[in-house]
Amino acid sequence: MSSQFGHLFRISTWGESHGGEVGVVVDGCPPLLELSEADIQRDLDRRRPGQSEIVTPRDEADQCRILSGVFQGRTLGTPIAVSVVNKDARPESYREMEHAYRPSHADYTYQAKYGMRNWQGGGRSSARETIGRVAASAIAKKVLGALCPGLEVIAYVKSIQNLHAEVHTDSVTFAQVESNIVRCPDQAMAERMIEHIKAVRSEGDSVGGVIECVVRGVPPGLGEPVFDRLEADLGKGMLSLPATKGFEIGSGFSGTILRGSEHNDAFFMEEGKVRTRTNRSGGVQGGISNGEPIVFRVAFKPTATIFHSQQTVSPEGQEVELKARGRHDACVLPRAVPMVEAMAVLVLTDHVLRQRAQNH
Repeated sequence: MSSQFGHLFRISTWGESHGGEVGVVVDGCPPLLELSEADIQRDLDRRRPGQSEIVTPRDEADQCRILSGVFQGRTLGTPIAVSVVNKDARPESYREMEHAYRPSHADYTYQAKYGMRNWQGGGRSSARETIGRVAASAIAKKVLGALCPGLEVIAYVKSIQNLHAEVHTDSVTFAQVESNIVRCPDQAMAERMIEHIKAVRSEGDSVGGVIECVVRGVPPGLGEPVFDRLEADLGKGMLSLPATKGFEIGSGFSGTILRGSEHNDAFFMEEGKVRTRTNRSGGVQGGISNGEPIVFRVAFKPTATIFHSQQTVSPEGQEVELKARGRHDACVLPRAVPMVEAMAVLVLTDHVLRQRAQNH
């Protein structure tokens, strides 16, 4: 179904952006793992709105509640339900959108698919839906910690519009990413990005960019042949996030200008392990992890809601003018970093469990 993701570690998210609550049901989590609401809250705090001057001012604490699947601080092996109440929803701010399709939003397409839509914000297409994904990934991290100790997932802002950061994937740390509000580990470039977002926001406009993610400590052998290749599942997970428009792994599109003799990753032995001298494959070959760091990038478009008058049409087919209202990010990338990490964790957890089921 459209709101489910994963095979053995399966999640189902639910709720709308301005409804009563949003949340997730996680099925397939092994029993006896220590889990508390505080474990989940740490990750939710990273994606919540209102956390800095360059993101939406919507004031949501995003306080989570575990409703099922945990007893005496440990997972039961049964479905885990997590809920977050929408406390600062203001559906009345979107009344104008009842009679006009917002450009580059999902208003028209949802109407075309279902014959009706929730015009109070973005509904299911809102980034508020990702609360469930981030909560689920906090649970998935417990699984990875038990089965793949040492595996780490670090995402960060690589570029915003035409500002590009210099980041070393082999040494970047979580602390460096979290050291500034734009979540770019290149400190000098982070300052320029912050000022650029502020300037664009003051003009009522928006910008996009690229988030890069590195996964270190990945064991070889994760992924399935043909349809469930590891990079294919990563791509699906990333492109299911709101505002995404592109995915590439390893050399990506830049690899197309190289010859095979330049692009191939030569093998060598190091301490009894097969390694590659370069990593243009991005840690995945033939759809299966090779033990090198997985490196991929996700492109995010400029936020569709801008505070400019725009031409659009009404559900009745009349051409109208619309000026956006509500509270929105001028750039989604700082808050999207934990979302990218969450989807990577969910994909890897599912494949770790699939590998164990097949070979143990």
